[in-house]
Amino acid sequence: MTSTFPGQVARTQGFTLGLARNFAISPDGSRVVFLRSAGGEDPVAGLWILDVATGEERLLADPAALGATGAGPMSERERARRERARDRSAGISAFTTDAGVRTIAFTLDMRLYVADVSSGEVTEVGAREPVAEARIDPTGTWIAYVHEDELRVVGRDGKDDRPLAEPDGPEVTWGLPEHEASESMDRFQGYWWAPDGRSLVAARVDNSPVQVWYISDPAHPEKPPTALRYPAAGTPNADVSLHVLGLDGSRVEIDWDRRAFEYVTRVTWDATALLIAVQNRPQTVMRILTADPATGRTTVLREDTDPHWTTIVSGLPAHTASGALLWTVEDGDTRRLTVDGVPVTPPGLQIDRVLSVDGDTVLFAAFQDPSSRDLWTWSPASLQQVTTVPGLHEGRRRGGVTVVEARTLDAETVTVDGRPLRSVAAVPSLVPRPRLHWLGERRLRTAVLLPTGYTGGTLPVLMDPYGGRAAQRAVAARSRYWASQWFADQGFAVVIADGRGTPGRGPTWDRARGDDHPAPRLQDQVDALHAAAGHYDLDLNRVAIRGWSAGGYLAALAVLRRPDVFHAGIAGAPVTDMLLYSSHWQERTLGLPAENPGMYAQSSLIDDAPNLRRPLLLIHGLVDDNVLPVHTMKLSAALLAAGRPHTVLPLPGASHMGVVDGLWEYELAFLRQSLGLS
Repeated sequence: MTSTFPGQVARTQGFTLGLARNFAISPDGSRVVFLRSAGGEDPVAGLWILDVATGEERLLADPAALGATGAGPMSERERARRERARDRSAGISAFTTDAGVRTIAFTLDMRLYVADVSSGEVTEVGAREPVAEARIDPTGTWIAYVHEDELRVVGRDGKDDRPLAEPDGPEVTWGLPEHEASESMDRFQGYWWAPDGRSLVAARVDNSPVQVWYISDPAHPEKPPTALRYPAAGTPNADVSLHVLGLDGSRVEIDWDRRAFEYVTRVTWDATALLIAVQNRPQTVMRILTADPATGRTTVLREDTDPHWTTIVSGLPAHTASGALLWTVEDGDTRRLTVDGVPVTPPGLQIDRVLSVDGDTVLFAAFQDPSSRDLWTWSPASLQQVTTVPGLHEGRRRGGVTVVEARTLDAETVTVDGRPLRSVAAVPSLVPRPRLHWLGERRLRTAVLLPTGYTGGTLPVLMDPYGGRAAQRAVAARSRYWASQWFADQGFAVVIADGRGTPGRGPTWDRARGDDHPAPRLQDQVDALHAAAGHYDLDLNRVAIRGWSAGGYLAALAVLRRPDVFHAGIAGAPVTDMLLYSSHWQERTLGLPAENPGMYAQSSLIDDAPNLRRPLLLIHGLVDDNVLPVHTMKLSAALLAAGRPHTVLPLPGASHMGVVDGLWEYELAFLRQSLGLS
């Protein structure tokens, strides 16, 4: 394989450009609105509409036709939103529709537009710039948006633009999620329209209790540092309250015990009720509240407790059309979907997320095997599996029409009721061929990749894990293996193991690390390596490990604490000091630092610096606002003080996504030198 493949991956954004994404289906199922760029290396997405009956596609909004580059200036709000969502696209990156999917609102180059589906007319709405977080109301009459820190509303005709809520303090925002909501809870919204479009419920976020950290890019000394309100473990969080804001100027605060339940994990306002899910700081109790929009009074509808932590499930709480409450329960070793408190999915089928509620039919994603996330539907009449080919699946359903996004070992496809939606994605010049195994006594789900055309011979090993709670790597989807197969083709056996604590295997596996954060995570990698050596001809005297974020932590941990097994490590954006990472994420498993200081110390890597005996490459984006560069700088300083040679690669202008041309080639050169490979 030539070195051009990493460049192809970068130019195509992992071969996602040119694929349809972000779907909205009309209530009658007759049309589907979506985003897609014009080609496999074109990042600028346009707005498209599909006629389901005929299969005809129509470009509804083309950024170029609107006089926009789609890659022009971006507000800090929009930049932060895309970073939290890991969105590297340009052009139209998001849109919202009215309830009938007749009118669509979107932003482009910080300006607000509306598109009429019937006429095809696209007009700019004269809203205050920069515009962020624009959402049209269900009736298609009003568009709410965030300008700077205030929440505003404007008619779809551009008239009556006015504030609904203005900041009453220097660190107060309206209509935006706080850092922990979007980074750790997957709650990306800060306001929600009422079904009748006459009011909305909005988050008022007071960030003044949160400590200020600064991020600067040394490659641009002319730019001032960016002040970031970052709630590290054990430090104060933002103060979040919810308010019902009427278009008539009325305002009602939602009342609950915010001191005891400071996290707002979800808000749902549907035809049945206004629901709010809240969680206490230790994350051991989660409540579903019903709120009266007229008075702000709340009632506890359900309370869940867990001595370890309660789990946030995307898409919930929700109601069916008949008013039944959808939620989940952790029943033994299975996370099950419940309808009005009654489990309706069988033991062994692990609910991952609820994707759509279409009348009384629920579309959800679930695991039977942790390597494959499949789509299912539940209705009062039946439980049915929608996807049967192993892979990672997402979807939407409305009006009886189902859109399925499938990432399998053979392809990445989008279908509408089984019919393919056109793709203009680039064709990969390399085809990953992972071999999936259950390895060791804990049956670790593991993928092994060998060089293309490999016919035999001993291979050096590259472990390529993630190992954290946010994602899996050993899955039946080729799109997860672009880098791994490229490294394999350079002469490595690449081993990827999902150890204890990774998703997809149920509540017991989620909590299987117990009170020991690092040791089980590392032991699972060692066990997977040794078990893989029973199946393949591996050189256990040349074993390297690479990873990013949680995987970067694991890579550094491996060479520091198990140099007998791992002979070189590449740690990208690693969390090295647990006290310097975010509150909601860290405290879920480690507790509060004041109550569990020993675990924070045991899990951190700074004190391990004198133990380094193997080559270690630390990589960090200098504008990473998730795992801040201080993590790498602090470990590097400790290594220097201990007299331990190491390499640091700073990435100017790079965020936590860490996408930089030439990075894989640099890593390869480091691995070859470190392992003594020609």
